[in-house]
Amino acid sequence: MKNAFYAIFDRLYSFFGPQHWWPADSPFEVTVGAILTQNTNWSNVEKAINNLKKRNLLSADKLHRLSKERLASLIVPVGYYNIKAKRLKEFLGFLLKGYQGNIKKMSLMDTLLLRQQLLAVNGIGPETADSILLYALNKPIFVVDAYTKRILLRHRLIKENDDYVQIQNLFMQNLKPEVKLFNEYHALLVRLGKEICLKNRTKCDVCPLNSLKNN
Repeated sequence: MKNAFYAIFDRLYSFFGPQHWWPADSPFEVTVGAILTQNTNWSNVEKAINNLKKRNLLSADKLHRLSKERLASLIVPVGYYNIKAKRLKEFLGFLLKGYQGNIKKMSLMDTLLLRQQLLAVNGIGPETADSILLYALNKPIFVVDAYTKRILLRHRLIKENDDYVQIQNLFMQNLKPEVKLFNEYHALLVRLGKEICLKNRTKCDVCPLNSLKNN
């Protein structure tokens, strides 16, 4: 199993090259993006974040002081903006109360304890929590999303009813716990899922993993 997971990574890296993900100017921006990207594409998140940047609002204190209505009006491009404004405000309250708004201070916490804290914040699920931990805080934890599940399922590495934790454990148990590796691996799976291993059709003839499918 370990060989299979490294083989997938090697094929994807050779095919796509480094992904330089997560695109952001600061860990706080990554965190905001992780919350806003739920159920939308990244181009919409960029528009919303640019709205905040233009108004010099991309800080925990400033965003927390905004009303939910005002915040929602600035993040309209991401869709479900009222819900996401509420979720972002919940996180900001957690960050300010527990860590004085300091992402660096939050990063000093034990990974599993911090994960439990994040999951206790209303609106933050496993994928969002792990994205914050990996991409913003440089914690070695693997992010699982719909692309990951789709690709592994098609390559018969998981079963249809395997849950988030089961899939995550496959990566955690078969790869070295390295932030750079987990970061690049997840980004490559997303790239494959968006461009080749599509939801309703596949492009197996050009897939770098094609020869691994029936192994």
